[in-house]
Amino acid sequence: MQWFIDTFNLINGIVWGWPMLILILGTGLYLTLGLRALPLRRLGYGFRALWRGRQASGQVGDITPFGALMTSLSATVGTGNIAGVATAIALGGPGALFWMWCTALVGMATKYAEAVLAVHYRETDAAGNHIGGPMFYIRNGLGQRWAWLGTAFALFGAIAGFGIGNTIQANSVADALDIQFHIAPAITGSVMALLVGLVLLGGIRRIAQVATRLVPLMAVGYLSAGLVVILLNLSALPAAIALIIEHAFTPIAATGGFAGAAVWAAIRFGVARGIFSNEAGLGSAPIAHAAAQTDSPVRQGSIAMLGTFIDTLIICSVTGLAIVVTGAWQSGANGAALTTEAFELALPGIGGMVVTLGLALFAFTTILGWSYYGEKCVEYLFGLGAIRWYRIAWVAAVLLGADLELNTLWLVADTLNALMALPNLIALVLLSPVVFRLSRDYFR
Repeated sequence: MQWFIDTFNLINGIVWGWPMLILILGTGLYLTLGLRALPLRRLGYGFRALWRGRQASGQVGDITPFGALMTSLSATVGTGNIAGVATAIALGGPGALFWMWCTALVGMATKYAEAVLAVHYRETDAAGNHIGGPMFYIRNGLGQRWAWLGTAFALFGAIAGFGIGNTIQANSVADALDIQFHIAPAITGSVMALLVGLVLLGGIRRIAQVATRLVPLMAVGYLSAGLVVILLNLSALPAAIALIIEHAFTPIAATGGFAGAAVWAAIRFGVARGIFSNEAGLGSAPIAHAAAQTDSPVRQGSIAMLGTFIDTLIICSVTGLAIVVTGAWQSGANGAALTTEAFELALPGIGGMVVTLGLALFAFTTILGWSYYGEKCVEYLFGLGAIRWYRIAWVAAVLLGADLELNTLWLVADTLNALMALPNLIALVLLSPVVFRLSRDYFR
């Protein structure tokens, strides 16, 4: 097993090296400038469009625009918001949170562009469902000579889902419930597998219905508890923000149980965990937005960009600030255990339960959202008939993932994230003139 871990450590050092970080942040910055900061200027418009998109419009599509965002948020709001943020701070120091913010600010333009292209180039499959995503806008937008790139994305996406969207989520829930409530991982895995299987039988419409109800509820509940933690340590907030900004650019020495970190570690883990959390540039979210009932790619793109804003700039920020203001980041703990410690310091006897229940709900909805992403990738590769077998494998992976080694899963997930991002980022750059033109025409 050690050779396996060493191999993926080596691969991650390459795929998450400077070239990848420059490509992710550079693509987001390029799109932000090309759009003249449209995602920031039109943030209010995005929220208004989201509010109007709560009801079925009768337009072409399978789920409401609101349901599409909730489905994509169900996949993005997961362990990355609790365990991922904590891991970034534990390995890269408080400065990692700053780089997560930077990733999100430019990632809003990336997510906007992904959804615009997904709706613009979407298709209707043999079952009458609207399907789209990077594989379709690569093939339909760039032409047949680039089709291999779309195939590569679909292949990486189908496999990556088992890591980022399945086994890691199941493992995190099983571990948290075992620590907090002493529930055996096998029991947790079995219950989650059963519930996931029942929801998947209904396809995208059932997933959207569950997401529409669960995502707002769990987000508000977790945010409320996190804000209480911050308010109870309000006097430490200015110093915490200063610490985050300072160590985004300067190394941080070892203190308490914290081993110390270089600036490179803050950037690497901040960006990697930021992408893991909000998935901007990964190419996953546009698969959900392609199913939205809309006649405007730009309107759905304006709704899609809110996913990055809500996921990272709100939820991840609350987690990160809670960890820093309480001083828990110096304890030497990692992952969900670090977030739990921060909440427990402020809310003894309650904090741990809040984190555990939040993690369980976040992870469950992530498994549902990513199952749809994987299905569409498999459908693109092998046709509708392959979906049934993919669902069976998906449910089995939930059961197995509950009892696997977490550190190894994170390594594999990081690698697969990078492999998914590469084809998508290349396509976004090449198709950016289409995004710019559609945006200009719409808002003109």
